[in-house]
Amino acid sequence: MKLTLLCVGRIKETYFSDAVAEYRKRLSRYAKLEIVELADEKTPDGAGAAIRRQILEKEGERILKAIREDSCVIALAIEGEKLSSEQFADFIGRRALQGDSHLTFIIGGSLGLDARVLARADYRFSFSDMTFPHQMMRVILLEQIYRGFRILNHEPYHK
Repeated sequence: MKLTLLCVGRIKETYFSDAVAEYRKRLSRYAKLEIVELADEKTPDGAGAAIRRQILEKEGERILKAIREDSCVIALAIEGEKLSSEQFADFIGRRALQGDSHLTFIIGGSLGLDARVLARADYRFSFSDMTFPHQMMRVILLEQIYRGFRILNHEPYHK
C-alpha cells in the first residue's frame, strides 16, 4: 500500500521531525510512505474574513494540484467522522481489500482546509474536537496509521 501525507507547512521543531522519522521507519515494513510539504501562507494578525478566505484558496490550490487521481483522499477536518483506533485500522484494511492501494491524507494549515479540498475528499476524519498544531497532527496521524497496521496484522502494540 502507498500512503501520501499532503501537509501544509513545514516542521520546524526537531522533536517533531524526530518523531516523524521514527514512524516513517516503523511504517516502512507495511507501506510506502511519502510526505509532501506544501507552502503555507502567512496569516496576518487580525486578518479579516476576506483575507482568510484568500489564504485558504491559495493553500487549497496547492493541495488540489498535489492530489493524484488514483488515490483515495482522506481530509483531516474537525467536522469529520471520529473513529476509534480499531475502526481506523478497519478502514485502512477495507480500503486495501477494495483495491485502494494509494491513500492520501491531507493536513491543512492553521486556518484549516478550503471547501474545494473538503469536497474533493472521499472521507473526512476528525481526531478530536480540539485543535492541534499541524506539526503535531502529522505525528499523531502517523502513529495512528502505524497502530492501525499493527492491529490489522494482529501484532502487539500498547493500548
